[in-house]
Amino acid sequence: MSVDRAQKIPWTIYFQPKFLTILALGFSGGVPLALTASTLFVWMREAGVDLTTIGIFAALGTPYTIKFLWSPLVDHLPLPVLGKLFGRRRSWLLFSQGLLIAAIIALGFSSPDINPGMAALMAFGVAFFSATQDIVIDAFRIEKLEPNEQAAGAASYVYGYRIGMLASGAGALYLASSYSWSVTYIAMAGLILVGSVATLLSKEPEASEVAAKNGRPKNVVAWLQKAVIDPFGDFLTRKGWLAILLFITLFKLGDALVGTMTNPFLIDLGFSKIEIANVAKVFGFGATLGGLALGGILLAKVSLFRALLISFGVQIISTAMFVIQAYVGHNIELLAVTIAAENLASGMGTAVFIAYLSILCNIRYTATQYALFSSLFAISRTLLSTGSGALAELYGWPSFFIITMAAAVPGLILLFMLRKYDAREGTRKIFS
Repeated sequence: MSVDRAQKIPWTIYFQPKFLTILALGFSGGVPLALTASTLFVWMREAGVDLTTIGIFAALGTPYTIKFLWSPLVDHLPLPVLGKLFGRRRSWLLFSQGLLIAAIIALGFSSPDINPGMAALMAFGVAFFSATQDIVIDAFRIEKLEPNEQAAGAASYVYGYRIGMLASGAGALYLASSYSWSVTYIAMAGLILVGSVATLLSKEPEASEVAAKNGRPKNVVAWLQKAVIDPFGDFLTRKGWLAILLFITLFKLGDALVGTMTNPFLIDLGFSKIEIANVAKVFGFGATLGGLALGGILLAKVSLFRALLISFGVQIISTAMFVIQAYVGHNIELLAVTIAAENLASGMGTAVFIAYLSILCNIRYTATQYALFSSLFAISRTLLSTGSGALAELYGWPSFFIITMAAAVPGLILLFMLRKYDAREGTRKIFS
């Protein structure tokens, strides 16, 4: 069966324990992102921090981008005590979640307007431990599911992730409207426990147990060969590997530039935290769920190439709504339309692209290779979007959003280039 067509599965599969576990872990993975990005940017903009500095803060998400550097450790290094008690994957999940909770609380007690350096350090810590958790969640998800369950697993993960982002986005803004930012961040740290409970209630993936029983290399050179050289070497043997890496990096560049500046943009237009929470977060969440559903439908009805192509087009068109919003200004009805278009496009693109990344992985190196792909995917959200604030200050909001539309073109060109390559030479075709 071609991977261009999704296998039909009953909707009841999403209520099976392993899919509910993935949903909960997705929630735990989604909570930290807004706390170091959109929610933090509202805090900073209200405190009077300039757009250029806010844009630079996007670089604090760098751990998401370079997590492939330590993913081999997470993939192969057992934790002394927790590893024996819970197994390789679950022990790393609990370890990273504990440190993540502490880092979020510390960030809540920082003052980004008075001491931005300390706030940046704490935010970096949150991103680092969150990225580590993501490494394990991705490996856990792929190893826990059969090949024909990967698409449904990706959907469960994304839904959980988006719910987590809603909690730390809208939920945090609601709390911050009545309580201090410190109290808000403490509450957000407590939400990570959802993933911890799911980890404790789940079983270690059989694939992980088998890999552990196969024996570990008895020297450093052999370990590096197995953990680092083999996974990356496997990918570099594929046709068009450089084009694949560039495509992963640039696929959502325009969307990332918009996402970094959305909340500062809305604050500048005079929208309150409650209005942003109600429309940009809660209403937008519904649009995102619709986008995820459309992404799943696309994968079932058309080839992966066509699904990616359609996602590209919708994302570019949706950004045009921000240009209109910039000219109109504070208009809650128009904001609802703008957010609906943007989140619908974003959800669709995310669902399709996660399926693409999952298919790229060789099952023998799930954690390392998926971490590499998702890290490159995060570059547009972190390093490449650091100049978004400076662009907005230099050219103004309308021109800024026009620039973000043009930023999607290179990825579109790469998509057509990739159509002629096999994603995994000698196995199955991604594009046809």
